[in-house]
Amino acid sequence: MDYASSLLGLLPGGRRTPGLKELLASVGTYLPAEQVARIREAAEFGASAHKGQKRLSGEPYIAHPVAAAAILADLRLDGDTIVAAILHDVIEDTPTPKDQLAARFGGAVAELVDAVTKLDQIKFKSREEAQAESFRKMLLAMVRDLRVILVKLADRMHNMRTIEAMSTPRRRAVARETLEIYAPIAERLGLYNMKLELEDLGFKALYPRRYLVLERALKKARGNQKEFLKKIEQQLNAALVKNEIVAKVETREKHLYSIYKKMRRKRAILNEIVDVYGLRIVVDRSDTCYRALGIVHAVFKPMPGRFKDYIAIPRVNGYQSLHTTLFGPNGVPIEAQIRTEDMHRVAESGIAAHWKYKAGDGAGSMQQERTREWISNLVELQEDGSSEEFLESVKVDLFPDKVYVFTPKGEILRLPSGATVVDFAYSVHTDIGNRCVAAKVDRRLTPLRTVLRNGQTVEIITAKGAMPNPSWVNFVVTAKARSAIRHYLKSLRRTEAIALGQRLLNQALGEFRVSLDDVTPEAQSAALGELGMKDLDELYENIGLGERLAPLVARRLLPGTHAEDGSGALAPLSIAGTEGLLVTYARCCFPIPGDPIFAFLSTGRGVVIHRENCVNVEDYRKHPEKWLPVTWQPASDRLFSSEIRVYVVNRTGMLAAVAAAIANLETNIDRVAIEEHGSDAVILTFELRVRDRKHLARIVRVIRRMPDVVRVSRSLAAHARDERNEQEETDEVDDQDDTDK
Repeated sequence: MDYASSLLGLLPGGRRTPGLKELLASVGTYLPAEQVARIREAAEFGASAHKGQKRLSGEPYIAHPVAAAAILADLRLDGDTIVAAILHDVIEDTPTPKDQLAARFGGAVAELVDAVTKLDQIKFKSREEAQAESFRKMLLAMVRDLRVILVKLADRMHNMRTIEAMSTPRRRAVARETLEIYAPIAERLGLYNMKLELEDLGFKALYPRRYLVLERALKKARGNQKEFLKKIEQQLNAALVKNEIVAKVETREKHLYSIYKKMRRKRAILNEIVDVYGLRIVVDRSDTCYRALGIVHAVFKPMPGRFKDYIAIPRVNGYQSLHTTLFGPNGVPIEAQIRTEDMHRVAESGIAAHWKYKAGDGAGSMQQERTREWISNLVELQEDGSSEEFLESVKVDLFPDKVYVFTPKGEILRLPSGATVVDFAYSVHTDIGNRCVAAKVDRRLTPLRTVLRNGQTVEIITAKGAMPNPSWVNFVVTAKARSAIRHYLKSLRRTEAIALGQRLLNQALGEFRVSLDDVTPEAQSAALGELGMKDLDELYENIGLGERLAPLVARRLLPGTHAEDGSGALAPLSIAGTEGLLVTYARCCFPIPGDPIFAFLSTGRGVVIHRENCVNVEDYRKHPEKWLPVTWQPASDRLFSSEIRVYVVNRTGMLAAVAAAIANLETNIDRVAIEEHGSDAVILTFELRVRDRKHLARIVRVIRRMPDVVRVSRSLAAHARDERNEQEETDEVDDQDDTDK
């Protein structure tokens, strides 16, 4: 068979697929003659380029891109998109270069074809990584030109229509990918008909037996529905005509995959699902929709809690309609949609319904702007996280389960179900999220982790100099918020690591009675070269993160004569408690100002402060080169965590009494734990926020004087609380208590 006959869509066995004749007839209904001629030229060029190539089904390869172009022609897309669809495999599967396409069909077509090609050329270690990374690249291509994804969706749809030629494992993998990624993207773009077909084809390929059983059962059920639905149509038409409303009432075929999903979600049998009938009422204007709604509710009573107004608050993909569920004859539920002609066109064709790609026209329709905004937000997800994390995050965004909340100015924001106040702040703007310190929901102050509900008004309170809290990552649900928090903390951590590393290196050089300014540029360059560092900032960062030891780096920076002249005594590093992420306080011993302390240089964590009598000291003695002398700076306003154990007689109200005594000293309690100690005593463990040892001593003194308190001690470690250690701690607190008096 020559390539000219293959353009006519002739397949082995006499079967036909949408060929050039059908494609040209379709585009001829809305494109000018010169564009139709250009599409014919592209088809002939593509057929020549793919000459001799066959698909798995045995048909000439050119039949596939022409069929994909026909799918896009049904959406009435522009000439460049149709041409790009015909040529979308030319660069990948033939020797044709991109430059040749650009010279013959224009730069826009060449870029579209190249973008689609790049999505399929990436090689990966695993199937999961391939699926995730392909998806990431696809979305980035979408940001530059939405037509790339439209070509990709048409390509996938035709592949699904001819999926029987694939092996069973490959068929199942492609079907699962279609259901999880491509169908939701089509829905997000408002391509409802495409979404329905992708889901049905994917369902049939992934679960063929389930599909067959459901299809047979529904055909049987539909035979009994025809008369029933006809009576409902007649009743509604009569009521609408009586009220002088021109409308088109039609029944909706139940979607096979949606029925299957509903059966699984509700764990219901088929008979409980197929009784829900679908009706659609199409009118002329938006206000007529609401009038028609009133008439429909007068004919059939509405089911409480089942009305949704997607006209006032459209879905994220631009979909608009009134949804209501009615009690039909004999109590049978009827799902009804009421919309205008324009809304119906958007619901069926989505972003393609208002396609605008005119020279100099970058505005686009509301539908395009909403879709482009969503896609553009995904660029921010490239900063952090693996491909798999990215895919899981975006999957949440693809599905339309949203919470609609308002800004103080009345603007509507759409967030995923379960979104918190912090998610809202980041959805407004990344800077707002980074600087938020409090929030008001419906004019009441609420915690930042509060989960938002539909219809709430949210006001974010920001402060200059505020920064994201690392704990926010544990409760935010939007990928944008999580990515922004991680990115900010990552850059902040680097800044702090550089500052700490510089201090540690200067401290180590002080051992040799020199400073970094005394080290010659030549010596600095030589040391950086030996260590494989590109500049001093990278060196400081490595030291601050504990990946390199400052004393060893100092010796590399200094000539041999200087290294021999040091006193050998390292000056203590001064700690104020405000150093940030790279200076942390060990939770095994809870050091506070006034405690004798030392520091351990931990790889990746920076400097970790311990008390000198910490039970973990023995472990750290195995790495003496990582020890660092430190001392406290004069008192600051910062509060530190400390833990005390209170042995009390087991009686009702003791926990409340001790907690009240602590609170009366204006001390916050972060955590409380209770454990039995014999038959008549309990141990109350409190994690407190204190300023220093004197502050803690006052708390201990007050608690010790309470009735039924047997003993109070500071904890050394959760895993080493024997009587000897606790007695040492009791003596230590007693000494501080006497000093405080």
